[in-house]
Amino acid sequence: MADPALVALLVGFARALRAAGIAAGPGDALSYCRAMTVLDPADLTDLYWGGRVTLLGRREDVPRYDEVFRRYYLGDVATPGERQLPTAEADAVFTLPETEGTGPDRESEALLGLTASGVESVKVKAFGACTPEELAAIRRMIARMRVTPPRRRTRRTRPARRGPIPDLRRTVRGTLRRYGEPGELHRRRRRVRLRALVLVLDVSGSMADYSRHLLQFAYSARRAAARVEVFCFGTRLTRITDELGSRDADVALAKAARTVVDWEGGTRIGESLTEFVRRWGRRGLCRGAVVVVCSDGLDRGDPEVLAKAVERLSRLCHRLVWTNPHHRPGAVGMLVAAPHVDLVVRGNDLRSLEELAALLPRLG
Repeated sequence: MADPALVALLVGFARALRAAGIAAGPGDALSYCRAMTVLDPADLTDLYWGGRVTLLGRREDVPRYDEVFRRYYLGDVATPGERQLPTAEADAVFTLPETEGTGPDRESEALLGLTASGVESVKVKAFGACTPEELAAIRRMIARMRVTPPRRRTRRTRPARRGPIPDLRRTVRGTLRRYGEPGELHRRRRRVRLRALVLVLDVSGSMADYSRHLLQFAYSARRAAARVEVFCFGTRLTRITDELGSRDADVALAKAARTVVDWEGGTRIGESLTEFVRRWGRRGLCRGAVVVVCSDGLDRGDPEVLAKAVERLSRLCHRLVWTNPHHRPGAVGMLVAAPHVDLVVRGNDLRSLEELAALLPRLG
């Protein structure tokens, strides 16, 4: 974990549990820190259940754990009960029942849950209709989203216990060790490597409600694998792959925003894709890659230029996916690009971005 202050906070909670008589050793504290690298440390829900799963070994220690958790993270609360706390996904109710009166008839448990209806409504709600609090929650959820690029089989092979390709060299060597007596037939299989993933994002004015979230999605993909390239375009094409390489998401997005000079301006999809094909695609960037174009298809340029650019791009890449947040099939850009696109998906809400992230590994 990179943040020393957060590590000290989590280790301090484990020490507080140990001082209260709960057997939470150094290995348990290390597991707690590892769990919080996957969960959200700013969310009390994740803090509670992450510690309860990794630091507790007996059910009888739950009431004492609740008391220490309340005192350590919430302050000394005299009367336990429901506390409304802001979370990343939705409004959560943090309920710690009273620890008195525990027995076989009444089990003292910490009830810590999320309102499922709130989470689902945020996932299916369009980005343009979300409140600022919901947008902040969506950005945090996108940051935790796992984007896995597709894979492909290469021509190179590797030794394997089972495989369609016989390994003659290993087989002959094994036969020579046995003085010519035939032995085991060794096998090989093809190596698997990640395909290149290229994201081309429309940051024009018509995409203002979706640009930042698509950029956050691109940042998650860039952090997941090295072979991910990200471009932005409005009236001109800009490569922002290096800007998204920072560990801090806010710093990376700020660098990308300073690099893209035509943010929320006009749209020239045809000219931008033509420049992408001429400058990057023909040099091998798109060879065997999955290219995802995120745009609503509202183009102010010549439709013929866009049609030629999309046709050339489809011939260069392995798969061409078009993400249309506005879902306007009647837009001129969509009409001329549709014959050359392999798949059209929506990207107007969190649910559609999750579906796109789940779809990418199957495009290999």
